[in-house]
Amino acid sequence: MKDRLIGFLKTYCLFICIFALQKPFFMLFYRSLYEGVSWTEWLGVMWHGLPLDLSLAGYLTVVPGLLFICSAWTVSNLLRRIWYGYFAFVSVLLSVIFTVDLGLYEYWGFRLDATPLFYFFSSPKDAVASVSIWVVIGGIIAMVAYAAALYGIFHGVLLRKRVFERMKIPYRRLRVSGVLLLLTGLLFIPIRGGFTVSTMNTGKVYFSTDQRLNHAAINPAFSLMESLSKQKDFGSQYRFMEADAADRIFSGLTDPAVPMWDGISADSLQQAPDSLHSLFTTKRPDVLFIIMESFSSWLMTTLGGEPGVAVQLDSLAQEGVLFTNFYANSFRTDRGLVAILSGYPAQPTTSIMKYPRKTQSIPAIAGSLKNAGYRTKYYYGGDADFTNMRSYLMSSGFEDIVADRDFPVSERLSKWGVHDHLVFRRLLDDLKAEAADSTLAGRETPHFRVLQTSSSHEPFEVPYSRLANERLNAFAYTDSCIGDFVKQFRRLPQWKNTAVVLVPDHLGAYPERIGNLETGRYRIPLLIVGGAVRGPERIGVYGSQQDIAATLLAQLSIPHGEFTFSKDMLNPASPHFAFFTVPDAFGFLTPDNQLIFNNEADAIVVDEGPKKGQNLSLGQAYLQKLYDDIAKR
Repeated sequence: MKDRLIGFLKTYCLFICIFALQKPFFMLFYRSLYEGVSWTEWLGVMWHGLPLDLSLAGYLTVVPGLLFICSAWTVSNLLRRIWYGYFAFVSVLLSVIFTVDLGLYEYWGFRLDATPLFYFFSSPKDAVASVSIWVVIGGIIAMVAYAAALYGIFHGVLLRKRVFERMKIPYRRLRVSGVLLLLTGLLFIPIRGGFTVSTMNTGKVYFSTDQRLNHAAINPAFSLMESLSKQKDFGSQYRFMEADAADRIFSGLTDPAVPMWDGISADSLQQAPDSLHSLFTTKRPDVLFIIMESFSSWLMTTLGGEPGVAVQLDSLAQEGVLFTNFYANSFRTDRGLVAILSGYPAQPTTSIMKYPRKTQSIPAIAGSLKNAGYRTKYYYGGDADFTNMRSYLMSSGFEDIVADRDFPVSERLSKWGVHDHLVFRRLLDDLKAEAADSTLAGRETPHFRVLQTSSSHEPFEVPYSRLANERLNAFAYTDSCIGDFVKQFRRLPQWKNTAVVLVPDHLGAYPERIGNLETGRYRIPLLIVGGAVRGPERIGVYGSQQDIAATLLAQLSIPHGEFTFSKDMLNPASPHFAFFTVPDAFGFLTPDNQLIFNNEADAIVVDEGPKKGQNLSLGQAYLQKLYDDIAKR
């Protein structure tokens, strides 16, 4: 029994050590790239990369765990052959993955995923066309050598021990089998990544604003496995029309005045507020986004919704700029965040946030503002590793992320982490500290901050009791948190130079029985308040979350041409429409036609307005071009 238990633990720990040591080897191989990296950062790479190593080691230890259990009952030659064969296979597999990853990173700039397999199996000749025969030979030699080294390690540490000795006493067999079965089952914990809401993903290792360090921390075998489980040929999906036709239609759906606006100075914006519709009273205001979990227009009396729920938002709407025909892009947070923060539309059947290699190539408001001199910070009371959110935020340009782990354990009282009032308090404490710091007096560095709420989400357990309906009460709680925060923020000197953008991530829990294929499900508020905002005003143009990026950057006179799918809602020359997706359908709304098309059924399910059917080809071309863009990233 002792030998088998020790063998099981040795197997798991050995895999972890191998994966951990691959990281400094990777950095040494690319030593010119990692020149200047401190030894603490080297250790940080290994430490923060451990979650993926622990998870993959768990996957690879499951088979040995089962073999150890079988060995308590039989020591047949077949079992021995499986034992030796398994480690030979793993040695070759890990060697191929690590060597290919090592060779490709220099050219592709991301750790190994399913892309090379797609290229190789679709066209082996083209896949290696740019590589000399000597590089191929050298790579094969390296693979063989590393595989041999790994097998030698496995043989020396695990295979030479005589753990497959027959156990003659039945009750000992049962006891050993039970213990080993329990240990094998416990591997589910590191495989999944613990007991939090998020499952293990490559985003868990992102810890630095330096993408080199994040990439070094990734386990390439895990990255490949994750990619294979999600891989889709995006370029072949949603082919509604010929490419030329889609290009022609899409050209009329983009912002035609981007070059003109990119050349306009902030002073010009202030001099001609009527013609250019300037919302801000200052050249470079601080910008604070408050992304509200699951809110909708149904909660605001100002937008014709339920009275007495979002009373603070209704009050703020009387002094701010309210967009009255604004829509969410999708039904999930991961999709909504990318739409809001990157101006990138949500997809019907996937989420681009699950693909770190692709999200690092899309534009983002944080990156644009950072390049313009802004400091960036993100506040969230939940798990920032959920659906690869951390990797997306870091690659987007956020310098600092405050998440659940940054709060005391005693404050993580919700299923989703920290209740909203505590997250707002953390932001307010930072603002007060900034205001009190004499060294920052007279500073000109503007800030871009984002606070994402989470309490107005199932199971709706909040430290607040005002309304009988638990769903509405949860929204009322978050609304009260927003009101309390704004009330205290007004007393600080930063308020007069701040624009606060309040927008939901998506419509979620209310109304309770509204269907996915109803336009009302996606109507949400977009409200801008603050000391730097002109108001009050109501704006009725049609738009959706992906349009926030271009609209905000245009107001700040910052170029936004790279935000292909984002339109300036305040530019009269821009097309005005709302677009959203839901599995497996899309909506395309204009004043003349509100249309929802079910892709799976190949049928229009909602077609309202004076020009029925007008938006079908527009929405199809838009979705087709979106997937073209995803495929090439």
